[in-house]
Amino acid sequence: MNEHITKRNELLAQKVIKGLASRNMTGYYAKDREEALAKALELILEGSSIAMGGAMSAHEIGLVEAVKQRDYNFIDRDAAEDKRAAMLAAYDADVFLSGVNAMTEDGELVNIDGNANRVSAIAQGPKMVIFIVGMNKVCDDVDGAMKRARNVAA
Repeated sequence: MNEHITKRNELLAQKVIKGLASRNMTGYYAKDREEALAKALELILEGSSIAMGGAMSAHEIGLVEAVKQRDYNFIDRDAAEDKRAAMLAAYDADVFLSGVNAMTEDGELVNIDGNANRVSAIAQGPKMVIFIVGMNKVCDDVDGAMKRARNVAA
């Protein structure tokens, strides 16, 4: 990656992390997929039950494959015979993995969800929610984030 983009991402990430902190959330910056995977695994206690909503970034960094191979109870709604039961189990999971459609520079998250399983689980249920968010999802403000979220969800 270009050194100017790397520096921009590092500076922007610090701004986003401060915004998240102002909303009682903890943010971390990872410079690459390997760091992001390591940080996510560090946050998840061994033996935890893990569910997820739409989280392409979790797949892209290898997190989904890693939790399937380690000592976790992964509630895989895609592989479940009863998908509804798997989605309901997400509310009682120790950890819920998710992405966002967009995020503002000051830490506001924007999600548009087809059947609300991701949004509702984020808001109510799991003991911990871990968002895996690429810097490409960060927008200046809510208007930009809403525009991006609608484009992603379409």
